[in-house]
Amino acid sequence: MGEVTEEAGPMPDSISTGTPESNHITDDAQRWTAVQTRDATADGVFFYAVTTTGIYCRPSCSSRRPKRENVRFYDSAAAAEAGGYRACRKCLGADAAETRRLEAVETACALLDAADETAPTLDDLADATGLSPYHLQRTFKAATGVTPRQYWDTRRLGRLRENLKSGEAVSPALYGAGYGSSSRLYEKARGQLGMTPATYGKGGRGAVIAFTLAPSPLGQILIAATESGICFLALGEDAGRLEGELREEFPKAEIVRDDDTLGRITEAVIAHLEGRLPDIKLPLDIQATAFQRQVWEALMEVPYGETRTYGELAHAIGKPGAPRAVGRACGSNRVALIIPCHRAVGAGGSLTGYRWGVPRKRRLLEEERQRLGMESLAEAG
Repeated sequence: MGEVTEEAGPMPDSISTGTPESNHITDDAQRWTAVQTRDATADGVFFYAVTTTGIYCRPSCSSRRPKRENVRFYDSAAAAEAGGYRACRKCLGADAAETRRLEAVETACALLDAADETAPTLDDLADATGLSPYHLQRTFKAATGVTPRQYWDTRRLGRLRENLKSGEAVSPALYGAGYGSSSRLYEKARGQLGMTPATYGKGGRGAVIAFTLAPSPLGQILIAATESGICFLALGEDAGRLEGELREEFPKAEIVRDDDTLGRITEAVIAHLEGRLPDIKLPLDIQATAFQRQVWEALMEVPYGETRTYGELAHAIGKPGAPRAVGRACGSNRVALIIPCHRAVGAGGSLTGYRWGVPRKRRLLEEERQRLGMESLAEAG
């Protein structure tokens, strides 16, 4: 697996076993040409089965080419198996099971994406994919980092955000996104939207957000908070640009500069950056999906001066197959430093990305380790 980078967003848009080069294959004549030429770019796009052997293969299979009249084409391994064929040991082997699992996840994702008002049950998804409910649940979590229900909830929340941002009133936006009742959404709004749906949909209208700017060891730092807690933290060289990012995030909120009210919070964050306050715990008012919250809580458990790879964090939250989704959750963190996503690194400790730039990430980690080392020497002395 390649390096994981921090990206915005809670979840992959799709899971595919095909390749861009295979888009030209649209009919059986082209499929047969791909089989004859052992076109590897067609692997995963379709499978061919041989009626005389009862076996299905990838287009690139090195086995002897069958006669055209004995060949049947299938869009998926599941379809070939449903037709009574078994996987070729030469070109599929152990990969056949993996291909089957990926296809099952793709099918489940498509059904969840298409569900507007009611999420398909696990039994429904299992019937559609040919896997048992237990196996599908495990397979889906390994591939996406979340359960089918969490996937659907995230998609539904995404539709709600788009509806609200487009200017829809709250009630139509709720029902248009698949929420049958507003009560449960409002109960969860603090955890998912960071504010009520009405406030979020109006770009923060009605919310009062105080902010302050101050110099720090990593450049200018902007800290913004509602009455419930910190909702935004940014680092950079240009104070005006940082303020612009805040206003873009909450375009219709009442945003006021209040250095005095946020003075103690600023002092705590600066003290943390300078190593005088290794453990920083401040109230937060942030947006989070269930998966993001799991990742962020795991990040806050990483000790000062230490790091964890995206894979280790994925294991820590019980989703070993989701290191890339962990990277995306890190990238969506709007309160860096307080939620220390700089302590998430790539395989082998490589610095693969950071919202405020890799140089700042490197400096944060180096200074944490240095201060931790100085404390250890002092204790030993």
